[in-house]
Amino acid sequence: MAKIEKDRTRELRELGGYSLLRYLWRLLTSMRTALILLLLLGLASIPGSIIPQRTQNPFQVQDFFEANPSISPWLDRFYLFDVFGAPWFSAIYILLFVSLVGCLLPRLNHYRRAIFERPSKPPQTFENSQGFSQLDGDMDRVIEWLKKNRYRFERFDGAISAEKGYLKEFGNLLFHLSLLLILVGIAMSSLFGMRGEAIVNEGERFINTPVAYDNISPGRLYSLDSMQPYRIDLNDFTAKYNPITNQALDYELKVTIRDDTDAKAREGVIRVNRPLTFGASRVFLQATGYSVLVTVRDSSSVVTFQGPVPLLPQDPNLTSAGAIKVPDMNPGIGFVASFIPTIERDPVRGAFSSFPEPLDPHLLLAAWQGDLGMDEGKPQSIYRLDTTKMERIALISMKPGESFDFKVGSITFDGYLPWVNIQVIHDPGKRPALIGGFLALFGALGMLFIHRRRIWIRLSNEGDNNFLEVAGVATSGEEKLLEDLASLKEFLSERVNEGKGN
Repeated sequence: MAKIEKDRTRELRELGGYSLLRYLWRLLTSMRTALILLLLLGLASIPGSIIPQRTQNPFQVQDFFEANPSISPWLDRFYLFDVFGAPWFSAIYILLFVSLVGCLLPRLNHYRRAIFERPSKPPQTFENSQGFSQLDGDMDRVIEWLKKNRYRFERFDGAISAEKGYLKEFGNLLFHLSLLLILVGIAMSSLFGMRGEAIVNEGERFINTPVAYDNISPGRLYSLDSMQPYRIDLNDFTAKYNPITNQALDYELKVTIRDDTDAKAREGVIRVNRPLTFGASRVFLQATGYSVLVTVRDSSSVVTFQGPVPLLPQDPNLTSAGAIKVPDMNPGIGFVASFIPTIERDPVRGAFSSFPEPLDPHLLLAAWQGDLGMDEGKPQSIYRLDTTKMERIALISMKPGESFDFKVGSITFDGYLPWVNIQVIHDPGKRPALIGGFLALFGALGMLFIHRRRIWIRLSNEGDNNFLEVAGVATSGEEKLLEDLASLKEFLSERVNEGKGN
């Protein structure tokens, strides 16, 4: 009994230090572990598509905290508002990368050696192999058929061993190496990439600086100081709509471009899915809407606010809503604004737009007076007005050029102009990921349609009769092996028939 316990203790001691690390490495670099990690990565990405993320929309995160004050702190502890930057997500990503590398390197080395090795010796007996048959023919005719069908072969004493389909393993390796390349591309985009959006009115200009963006999400290692300098002047925006369905047919934005590589300005056009390109950066035309031009004066007719105010579309017909804030008046004045390009009225819906183009534009306002909450240090959306500490003083409906007087001042509706949402994407990992996707497709095709198979041929005799024994083996695609054996039989029978004819 003491001897058994001693042996067990010795076995436990053997699995320590270096042996334990080796065991963990083998466990990590197994294909099963790689598949499990890939599944975990997919599951870990689900919260990022359900729960609002700080890097994409911090205002939605703020609204989520206000609506769910009890669970939001707990979600925040587990980085569920920043899933793709969470330590546990990065750990899964890195472990998957290491697992694939550790799994592929030995296979690459094995494939490198195997591809230059000559076919091995045939087995002693063929009877139990696939497609066994006895044929009339000679070895020279067999070699001719093997060369014609691109088999590599080796001659032994009275026998031939031939192989085909080594590209199947190459396709397998190419597929997994392509996955690595895709992971590298995603990592490059996440670390060194940048996404930003800005609403720019027609006639204004966009300069690629951090302050020009309404929302910017730089990568972990992206330096805002290294942003490529360029300027885009928005000259003219045209939107075409179907008069029957009201659907958008085309958006066209004519711009003037100046960047660091051009000595002179150049003209350009941006359309949906036809972006401008600056190196690894692309400028997309994302959406459109309307900005209203208003002038607000106090009771002394002093202008306290003047300029365009972008409003956000609420439906396909571009009924737009937003807020106009005038903190320079005492007390503060704010307007909840609705712009209706082509006004229609309904007893239930009220005022709404029946067409996206401004055929009969109206500006509807609810004027509020009081504390705008802009001095509390909390971030506010420019499209929302917090009326909890305010008093409504007027309801206003205006056409372009009209004015309205309220208790402490007046507002004039000067007009409107279209705005466009410009999305800038700096994606240095796009090209590696795209190349990896194409290579993965070719690798998958190789795995599906290439079948590795071996054929053995041996010269035998019974008495004075000489004949060939033929058999083979296929790890997959046995029907391909049987087709090749049938082709070889037909090829040999043609020579036999030619000999009999002569």
